[in-house]
Amino acid sequence: MAAIEVILLQRVPKLGQMGDRVRVKPGYARNFLLPQKKALRATKDNAARFEHERVVLEAQNLKRREEAERVAERVHGLTVTLIRQAGDSGSLYGSVSSRDIAEGATSGGLQIDRNQVELDHPIKTLGVRQVRVVLHPEVTMHITVNVARSVEESEKQLRGEAVGRAAAEDAEPTAAELFGTDEEADAA
Repeated sequence: MAAIEVILLQRVPKLGQMGDRVRVKPGYARNFLLPQKKALRATKDNAARFEHERVVLEAQNLKRREEAERVAERVHGLTVTLIRQAGDSGSLYGSVSSRDIAEGATSGGLQIDRNQVELDHPIKTLGVRQVRVVLHPEVTMHITVNVARSVEESEKQLRGEAVGRAAAEDAEPTAAELFGTDEEADAA
C-alpha cells in the first residue's frame, strides 16, 4: 500500500512538529492520527484550512503546554502507592497496568488518563519505579510508582529497605535459628 501524506496539527513524537507534511502508513493515519485529531489529510483544501487556522492552533497549543507545565511543577515528586497481593518472591498475582497507575495518580491529585501513562511493559513485581507521564506532547514528567503488599511495606520500600524474601535473607538470624531449639536437641 502507498503511504498517505498528512499535515500534523500538533507535535507527534518520532514523526514531526505542528504543520509538517509527513508520509505515513495508511493504517497509522486512519486508526490513530486522523481519529485523534492529530493530523489532516494533505489535500489542497485542508492545507488552505490549516494555514488559515494555524495562528489559532499555535495559540491553543501554547496555552495547553503552559497549563501542562504548571501541573507538572505542582505535582513534581508525586508518589503513587499501589497495594497488591504478591508471592514470597515478590512476583505479583496479576500485574499493574497504566490504568491502575492513572487511577492512583488521580487519587493523588494528578488528573490523568491511562493513555498518558507510558509503560514499556506491565509491572509484575513489587518495588519502586519511575514511570513517564505525558501531560502534553512537549511536556513529560516522571512519577514514582511504589508497588507493595501493605502500607507498612510501601513505607519501608520508600526508605530503601529490602522487603520480602530479600529482607528475610538479610535479617539477622535468631538464637533459635543459630543454636536450634530444645526440642531439636531432645530429638537428636
